[in-house]
Amino acid sequence: MFGKKNKPFFIAEISSNHNGLIRNAIDLIRHAKLYGADAVKLQTYEPNTMTIKSNKKFFKINEGLWKGHSLWSLYKKAHTPYEWHSKLFKFARKIGIKIFSTPFDENAVDFLEKLNCPFYKIASFEMSDIPLIRRIAKTKKPMIISTGMANLEEIKFSFNKAREFGAKKIILLYCVSNYPSKINDFNLNNIRLLKNKFDCEVGFSDHSIDNRIATSAVLAGATLVEKHISLENEKSLDYEFSISGKNIIQFKNDINNPKKILKEKLFYKRLLGKNHFFRSKTEDKSKIFRRSIFVVKNVKKDGILSKNNIRIIRPGFGISPIYYEDIIGQKTKLKLLKGQPLEKNLLKKAGIKIYEKK
Repeated sequence: MFGKKNKPFFIAEISSNHNGLIRNAIDLIRHAKLYGADAVKLQTYEPNTMTIKSNKKFFKINEGLWKGHSLWSLYKKAHTPYEWHSKLFKFARKIGIKIFSTPFDENAVDFLEKLNCPFYKIASFEMSDIPLIRRIAKTKKPMIISTGMANLEEIKFSFNKAREFGAKKIILLYCVSNYPSKINDFNLNNIRLLKNKFDCEVGFSDHSIDNRIATSAVLAGATLVEKHISLENEKSLDYEFSISGKNIIQFKNDINNPKKILKEKLFYKRLLGKNHFFRSKTEDKSKIFRRSIFVVKNVKKDGILSKNNIRIIRPGFGISPIYYEDIIGQKTKLKLLKGQPLEKNLLKKAGIKIYEKK
């Protein structure tokens, strides 16, 4: 269904590059088809399914490409409205390009199922969201899991959970969760290592600004490549690591002819990196944007934790989502406040138990 070595399946990611206008989203789908993409991808969420509206420090972005935004304002500006989806799916199918999405919560999967979404992607920051993995796995459709920031144990846990929940085909994506990513951030041998360890198809999600990196990833074994696309002369949130116009054609030609990178042997060898699974420390700063467990409604002392008062949201200051179902139904010995991350020390003081995951 997806790619083969040296002829990778090319996914054009729209993300927020529509700038809040449906006509831009339609143009991006048209450009994806015109310039050679095999599929186009949306992101399906609303601000309140990603985070909460809060002035607390946890929810403010203090550095990087989106510095100055709160998480709420960023996702409000970036999201693709639900009411657009039906029209975008119909348009893509009309012009003959595959369309699918990254859902960011279980309700988004339910919504996309009504549109007969053919397969799904889980974003790197949601890779530990076990309820989301379960919901997608139950569709029995192919699942693409992006692995930015994750170590092998984290990948193994999510991969095995997807299998346990019924996923038949899983594709892992190696990516670096830096925006834009730099050459020194990559260790393309991770592609081979993931393929050998998990015996599955492995692709590459490219946030760099150098086509040679994606080309090298294909030569290293990636059979699927994802790249953000934008409209020419249209600044947007993801513009700095996106490609547009004829640069999309060039990107497609480059990844379809990966052996040419061997002319730059030292560059290619540098990108391959270490022979063990390796993550650049530059990704560590991005970990705060992962999902974690937060209080979203005040909980009284001796109150019960429930899906109404704690949720899996961004950012990543609380405990991992893998513990979510462990703590639902437990009683807290402390009063908990909206916007408070459930950290391990807080849970200990509140008498809430979590259990080590394997």
